[in-house]
Amino acid sequence: MSIKASSIDSAARVLKFGMVGGGQGAFIGDVHRKGATLDALAVLAAGCFSRNYENTLATGALWNLAQDRLYRTYEEMAQKEAAREDGIDFVIICTPNNTHFPAAKAFLEQGIHVVCDKPLALSSKQGEELKALAESKGLLFCVTYTYVGYPMVHQMRQMIRNGDIGKVRVVTGQYIQGWLATELESDGQKQASWRCDPALSGISNATGDIGTHLENLIAFTTGLKIESVCANLRPVGEHRKLDNEAEILVRYEGGATGMMWASQVAIGHDNDLRITICGDKGTIEWIQENPNYLRVDLLGEPSRILSRGNGYFYPEVNAMNRIPAGHVEGHFTAFANTYKAFCTTLSAKLDGKPAPDLFFPGVDAGIEGNRFVEKCVESSALGAVWVKF
Repeated sequence: MSIKASSIDSAARVLKFGMVGGGQGAFIGDVHRKGATLDALAVLAAGCFSRNYENTLATGALWNLAQDRLYRTYEEMAQKEAAREDGIDFVIICTPNNTHFPAAKAFLEQGIHVVCDKPLALSSKQGEELKALAESKGLLFCVTYTYVGYPMVHQMRQMIRNGDIGKVRVVTGQYIQGWLATELESDGQKQASWRCDPALSGISNATGDIGTHLENLIAFTTGLKIESVCANLRPVGEHRKLDNEAEILVRYEGGATGMMWASQVAIGHDNDLRITICGDKGTIEWIQENPNYLRVDLLGEPSRILSRGNGYFYPEVNAMNRIPAGHVEGHFTAFANTYKAFCTTLSAKLDGKPAPDLFFPGVDAGIEGNRFVEKCVESSALGAVWVKF
């Protein structure tokens, strides 16, 4: 499914949402809030923004929320919002990894739809439990894999589906950063501290934090299913326990192969995410730091660069654009495309209408991400051997 202009109901209701996490000092919470509200399909109504209640109060005041909608714990928030006639329609969970599962479970149990930052949980088993709970209650569950919200990624997917580059042979991806080249966590840097802590981050840092974006992007654009992985994960830094450097080989069902590199110690790289898909008729490449453009090389033809927003794109891809070609769209609008699809689908569900033909990453994508991390960690622990997926 993909976003189509004709699928967006301009008269859709305005949903109410709450947030767990995203208090002052947090990065991703404000990105979620802006993404969720960019198209005026939802408004922030409640929150438990921090374990520090003073932070929650200050954040709520900043966003003009009533004090009786600001909660000390997510459990209290789930219970009280579910009991209100004007309670929230969905919750956004944007906390460190270890709280995703219990927070999502608490809201699902109260009948509240969930949007959760990735990773879905600390294990695929926890993810399966959340999926079963959501399905038993008829609730929507979105996992915010950011990069599948970019129009160019949807263009890649449609071109590959239509056979423009033929049968996929090889896929490569890298997501490399340099921000953990030094041990920032030793100085109390918030983002580094929780990501480098196994109690908060889980069994992996780089593979779970950014490597899963590669896995998700490749799965979304190509439709390929992983058959086995061979991974070398390692912590770079004297006091670190979790990987911040990972090299991963992949075999896919049907014969295609792949290579992924995830690193947080690649000095000189800010957020260098790119994927290259090679088929027997051509190659497609997309680079996140230059997101408006898609390179296409077809067998026997000159290289071409496709520019976002032009008429030669698929109509459903152009429906994802908000500004004309040549104007840069990026991270916030990618989030907004995911929320646009989720909110429009939820509005239709609440109004008893058929589900529109829209795409947002669901709970299954989150479970696959958890499985990917587990298998990579297993392979690396065994000495970088091939492990069945």
